[in-house]
Parts: sequence; structure tokens; C-alpha cells
Amino acid sequence: MTDRIWEYEGYLPAEERLRESLCTLGNGCFATRGALPECAADDVHYPGTYAAGCYNRLVSEVAGRRVENEDLVNLPDWLPLRFRIPGGEWLSPDTATVLDHRQTLHLDEGLLERRTRYALGAGRVLAVRQWRLVHMADPHLAALRSEFTAEGFSGELDVEAALDGTVSNAGVPRYRDLDGRHLTHVHTGTAGPDTVWLRCRTRTSDIRIGMAARLTAAQPVADLHEPARAVQRLTVPLAPGHTATVDKTVALHTSHDPAISDPLQAAVDRVGAAPAFDRLLASHRTAWAQLWRRAELDVPGEPGHILRLHLFHVLQTLSPHTAELDVGVPARGLHGEAYRGHVFWDELFVLPYLNLHFPEVSRALLRYRHRRLERACAAARAIGRRGALYPWQSGSDGREETQQLHLNPRSGRWLPDHTHLQHHVGSAIAYNVWQYCEAGGDAEFLHTKGAEMLLQIARFWADSATWDATLGRHRIRGVVGPDEYHEAYPDAERPGLDDNAYTNVTAAWVLTRALDVLRTLPEPRRRELVERIALEAGEPDHWEDVSRTLHVPFHDGVISQFEGYGDLAELDWDDYRKRYDDIRRLDRILEAEGDTVNRYKASKQADVLMLGYLFSPAELRKLFRRLGYRLDEETWQRTVDHYLARTSHGSTLSGLVHGWVLARCRRAEAWTFCQEALRGDIADLQGGTTGEGIHLGAMAGTLDLVQRGLTGLETRAGALWLDPVPLPELSSYGVSIAYQGHWGIRLRLTHGQLEIAVPPSDLPPIDVELPDRAIGVQAGETARLLLTDGHEG
Repeated sequence: MTDRIWEYEGYLPAEERLRESLCTLGNGCFATRGALPECAADDVHYPGTYAAGCYNRLVSEVAGRRVENEDLVNLPDWLPLRFRIPGGEWLSPDTATVLDHRQTLHLDEGLLERRTRYALGAGRVLAVRQWRLVHMADPHLAALRSEFTAEGFSGELDVEAALDGTVSNAGVPRYRDLDGRHLTHVHTGTAGPDTVWLRCRTRTSDIRIGMAARLTAAQPVADLHEPARAVQRLTVPLAPGHTATVDKTVALHTSHDPAISDPLQAAVDRVGAAPAFDRLLASHRTAWAQLWRRAELDVPGEPGHILRLHLFHVLQTLSPHTAELDVGVPARGLHGEAYRGHVFWDELFVLPYLNLHFPEVSRALLRYRHRRLERACAAARAIGRRGALYPWQSGSDGREETQQLHLNPRSGRWLPDHTHLQHHVGSAIAYNVWQYCEAGGDAEFLHTKGAEMLLQIARFWADSATWDATLGRHRIRGVVGPDEYHEAYPDAERPGLDDNAYTNVTAAWVLTRALDVLRTLPEPRRRELVERIALEAGEPDHWEDVSRTLHVPFHDGVISQFEGYGDLAELDWDDYRKRYDDIRRLDRILEAEGDTVNRYKASKQADVLMLGYLFSPAELRKLFRRLGYRLDEETWQRTVDHYLARTSHGSTLSGLVHGWVLARCRRAEAWTFCQEALRGDIADLQGGTTGEGIHLGAMAGTLDLVQRGLTGLETRAGALWLDPVPLPELSSYGVSIAYQGHWGIRLRLTHGQLEIAVPPSDLPPIDVELPDRAIGVQAGETARLLLTDGHEG
């Protein structure tokens, strides 16, 4: 396997769901799972097609309660193409004898190749080769080429292609008690001698969907229409050694698309004008080549191979086409139905990567948040606060989409879900606004939409903080931190925890940045903004006070995850590992035993240590100093050790954050966690979750680990700050970034030397800050810097 392809050999039903997720093809507007076209959805296979931002809301009866959920809709399936010897059974790997089977994902070209040889008996073999693409140049097209070759016989082959509107959302077993029938008013028809169409709409959001398919072959094509399925059939003559080719070209439009009138007519027109497969493939390859140039990545060995796969899936979910849409960052990509396709805080791990390659996409994703700012302000008002309270889970319109109940598959019980108390999602949005503007120098965004979001999020934190005269500090009560295991105190009647350290420190950071923006805004814009949000005269002074007096709890010389954490019981980790082997989902294990993880010093994922992910050591010390605390290296090391021993890593983000933090403070252990982050999805380390959709935050985060984590790259104060920490296992690599209008800046780290190459342009030089020196690099110049031992660790 080269780093340009990702390959699976042999047919293994138990691995099909995983392969389907990792072989998904997309273009930022829609994506289709890598299911075999001849296989319908069942316990082994799950074809699925998802359009960015296409949600629908349904009410279900669960555990005696009416529960409302909004889901990313599984759209009509455009893949179906099955085949058989006339009079025989339809062939599939589950019903016929498979001699060879191979799936190859061509990463550079965005192509999925499949080869299968079916034994037909009496020495007869049918070889099937298919090429699939979801077009990266025209984001409404997809195509499937099927080549059939007879070995040792001649005869005929029946081929049936379809557009299938009978689909539902059924890709996640634990959601199957919920209503998944999102499509209604499914109609089909014929648009020409070789073209059929299907139209439908979503049941409550009323999004209209139009799909058209053109079948191209040397033989005539017959149309027939079944309920909710548009079907095309033909009979292909086979001769030994000769290959028969059938091409299926599909167009997909929804009523969300700009510059169309009717989705169905748009789809019919588009598929009619689409060129033949070879020309489609050529323009598709060109579009992918342009993407790879902008996201150049040169990492040797297996890590580089996995990183290339991760980058491929990031680009398929969030491409330049995404910049034209009103969508956020779906936590599981467009690859499956886990988390119902919702938008969480995962953009915190995604945008820092995109900022330095596709800033226009970052800007669009932040505009998604700004369009929902008024909804966030309404959510804050509903709980008696000012400012903006963004939802933990978001979908179409910005309301809170976090489910009220979640199923523990281990116990079979439906339990209350309190994760909507993760108000720190607002800080993640503010952090991304700041990072985007620092990296791209987008003053226009910072002075308008960015400033408005920052100020309203800061206002929420200031209004959430209550003064404790005994402590002499402000406190934020009743929240949940990044560690979702802890959502209440033991035996408490109400959910929520007080003074989550991550929440309070990031709130202080947001308040400080908001004050910076207020100070630096051009006066006319400041007056406009103050009037727009009705900022009262005393609010900035109050923000200043809160930003310096928020309480950060400590116990035993380490930062406490929240107030009272130090009083929790210790868990017998060895006993649970011995009894259960995989304890990543310790919360489910304990609940099934009649216990609760709320009683123990046990974390699902990095919580306090997230501070070391977001902020460099120097910036973190500065933040604590502003709050009146001393955070020396020894205290941070003790804090890292404490939580490292008490974290089950029940999230794919956990290994990433631990690897990032340890690369700075305990390099020998960092690689173990970096590998966990790299392998999280390809090895399905969370046990069956990747088949329900990839983990986009972890994939983008691994790219950013190489780009910013190991280079120590920061974009602040108008300069590129670099403080490399090469790991022995990854000491030589190169990345290409965009910064402040310069495109294609190359950073290369090799054996104690850092190389910075800035492409020619008429832009001003780039200021580069290292721990021991500052330099300017002119456009068209390459700087080569020897790193001292201190910088190599």
C-alpha cells in the first residue's frame, strides 16, 4: 500500500460497516458511503447518502415519553446496480461464491475502485470491476462505472440499476426505537430513453429532493417503476475475455441549493448535460489535484499514510464547496448517522487546521454560527441570562438538539441526558473566531460578525458568574465540562457541577479577548456594535473584574477538574480492566452495575488537560497569572500525571489531546497517544463506532498535531510563532500553509533544522518568532534555522 491508496483485501462481513465509512466519497455538499452497489441495507451493509445541512425533525415514543430528534437525513440511494445470469439469483458476496475481492480507495483522485470475481459453477467466473466518484468539480454529480468480464463462458447478464426512495435512517442500532422515516411523497418517472428520476421531500422540514440517473451502455435500456423506486434494466452480452461496460451518472439537488428553481428539473437538466464518464473523471481528478496542492502534507511512513486518509475525509466533508452553504462541522462527517449528524464543539479541532489551508471554508463555518447568534441569545434569555448560549448539539436552526434520553446498550436502559449543560461550546466558538482572524488577518470579519459573537459569548460568561464573598471570587455553577462522565455530584437531585476548571479558564480567556476587541475596534464600528447589542456602560468593567477573579479549584497540588472533585472516591482501575478488558465506556459499565461514574475520580476524556491543547505553556501561565494563580511547570506536570492515570479515553479526541500535551512535557509517552489518535478510526478503537461515521474532529486534530502541535506554531500578534518539539518517531516532515495572504508557505523540519520557504509575491515579509530569536522572511526567500538542543527537547 502506498500513501496514495487505501486498500482492503477479501470480503469480511464483520468489517463491512467500517469499510463503508472509510471508503465514503464526498465533495463537501454530499457524500455516499462505500457500500457495494449490489447490496441493500441489512445487518451487514448500510448504503447511505447525506447532503450537508439536510435535516428533518421527528417525534418518537420512547420509554413512555414523547421524544423529538432532528437527524441528518439518509437521502434516496443512488447506488443500486445489481446483476445476474438470466434465470439465476442476483449475485452478491453474501449469496454467491467469491473467489477474489478487493476495494481500493485512490486518495489522490477521490476514486473508489472495486474488483470482485464471482464463481458461477462449471468453471465459469464473472469478473466485476467498478469505479465510483462523487464529483469534486461539480458538487451535484456522482458516477459509477461497472465493467463485466466473462471468464470461461459466453452468455448474457441481466443488469438492473435503480434510484431507491424506500430508505430510512437505520444506520445506528441504538436509535432503532426512534422513528427514522424522514422521506415522503416519493415519486418516480422517466426523462428520456436512458434517464429516470425520483423526487421526494422531508416530512417536517419540507426540503425537496430531486435525483436523476442516466444509464449508458451499448444495449438498449428499459425503464420500469416500482413503488418509490425508479428502475432501469438491460441485458448485456458476454463473451470470454471481452469487457462490457455500463455507466451510471447521477445528479442530486435539494431545495437548499442556490441558483435553482425546482430541484427535480435541476437534477434532470444536470444529468442530461453531464459529459461521459471519462471526461467526468478528468475534471474530477483536476479538482482533487488542486485540493492536494493547497493542503500539501509530507510525512514519512505509516503515520503519513494515515494522515493522508484523514485529510482525504476532512476535504470530502468540508471542501471549498462547503463555503457556499449554510452548514456547520458535523462531528461524524457526512459518513453515517451517529450523533444524528449534529454539530458539536468538534470545530475546535477542525478549524485550526482549515484556517491555514482553506480560510474561506473556516469563515463560512463561523458564519453558520453567526446566523444562529440570535437563537443563542434567546437560549440565554430563557434561563435568565444576557449574551449568547450556544447549544451543545446544533442542527438546522440553532436550537438545542441534545437528546433528552440516551440508551445504554449494556443495560438496555434509557437514561436522562444532561450534556446540554456543556456551555463551554461558546468558548470553543469564540476561540475559533479569534484563531481564524489571527491566521488570516481577516479584520473585516473580526470587526463585524466575529466581534458580535465574541462580545455576546463574553457577556453570557460575565452574567453566569456569581460572586462568592467567602472565596472572594466569581464562580460558574451548574455546568458540565468536556469530560461527559461527570454531569452531577454524587446523590445530587440536580445535574451540573460547579467551577469546572476548563470552563472557567476559557471563560476568562473569552472575556479578555472581548475586551481586546472592544479596545481595538475602529471607533465608528465600536459605537455601531455597542448600540446593536445594547452594551451598557458598566459591562466592560464588570467583564474585566470577572476575567481576573474566576475561581479555579485545586486539590493535592493539582488543578481540580471541578469544585469537589478531590472528594470523589478512587476507582479500582486494575480490577475493572481485569474484568472488562475494554473500559473506554466506563460510564456504561458502572451504570449497568447499578453504580455511577459520578462517584469516582474517573474521566472519559481530557478535561483540565484541554487547557494544554488550546494554549501554549507560556500563554497558559499568563492566563493563570491574570486570574491570580501561579501555574509553574511542576504543578502542570503533577496535573498531567494525575489525570493521565484516571482517564479511560472513551472519546477519540482524548488520545489526540494527551499526545499533544505530552509532546510538550513528557515526550517519551507522547507517541503512544499520538498513535491512538491516528488509529482511532482505521482500527475502530471505540468498538463499532466508526461504522456509524468517522470522527472528524480526531481526524482533523491529527493533521493539526503535525501542523501546529509538533511545530509549536501559533498565529498571534501579527507573527508566526514556532517552537518545534520533534518526536523521535516523527522528527522529519513538511507541511504547507496559508498565512496572512501568503499561499503555499512551506515549513520543513529535518534533523534539528527548520526550513521556512515563502513563495514569491508582492506581500510584506513574514515575521517569525522562535524562543531564542526573531527573523523576517521575505516573499521568495527560504530561511534555514538550526535549532538548539533546547528546542529539540
